[in-house]
Amino acid sequence: MKSIDIREYHTPANGIFFKAKRRLLSERSSCQKIEIFDTEFFGRVLMLDGLVQTTIKDEFFYHEMLVHPALLSHPNPEEVLIIGGGDGGALREVLLYPVKRATLVEIDGRVVEVCKKFFPWLSLALRDRRVKLEIADGNQFIREPNRMFDVILVDSSDPVGPSAILHQREFYARLRECLKSGGIVAAQAGSPLYYLDHLRKKVAFLRRLFKFAFFYLGPVPTYPGGLWSYIFLSDKINPLRIPKKEPSAGLRYYNLDIHRAAFALPEFLSKHLL
Repeated sequence: MKSIDIREYHTPANGIFFKAKRRLLSERSSCQKIEIFDTEFFGRVLMLDGLVQTTIKDEFFYHEMLVHPALLSHPNPEEVLIIGGGDGGALREVLLYPVKRATLVEIDGRVVEVCKKFFPWLSLALRDRRVKLEIADGNQFIREPNRMFDVILVDSSDPVGPSAILHQREFYARLRECLKSGGIVAAQAGSPLYYLDHLRKKVAFLRRLFKFAFFYLGPVPTYPGGLWSYIFLSDKINPLRIPKKEPSAGLRYYNLDIHRAAFALPEFLSKHLL
């Protein structure tokens, strides 16, 4: 069987490519084009509108770094909200904690249905009695009354196109209103190589909204640039104080040494973001 070449361009002159054994699914939902490929090295790959979202081989880098710095730093995370994350990786990590409720809000219900079939951790997570699935626009969801959470995780797409609103000041101001006392927001913030100007603008308004607003880093081999940035936001919890709790057993990337190191920014970032 002839292999399939998959190319994702990060600029007109560079990007990433995969050799796929076969295309498992290709369809267009009401929101976007959804594709699943079975690749030779990374295993199953989810692509939305031609951009890699998750792969079997390296998803743990991203999901562990999005979830565990916040969940481990909070003394008692009972109510957790995940905005985006229809592939279920962030939800799987949240359920490692004794939370009372994990609410997953995904705008594209078809992504959830597809991922339940091709990424088995999602089906398992959705069977957990603590999980509440909402097919809804996350930006609208947080505007409804009585939405209060200990931790909010924003597992959005990059700050371009329809997801751009999830990276703006108004959205984060509303997230702050949805936090219980001592609450934490953690969000993916994109490639520091490709989105440095955007990160510089974002940090300016985030530090006016939250007492503690820190960027931190982690590798994701299949994401643009291979290095990914995240934001940790809180009015009471300083992530530079190493959590006293131990991480869950069985993690493949995150540990307390990684937590400490992730908040140390390289020079090209620190001069813009500190």
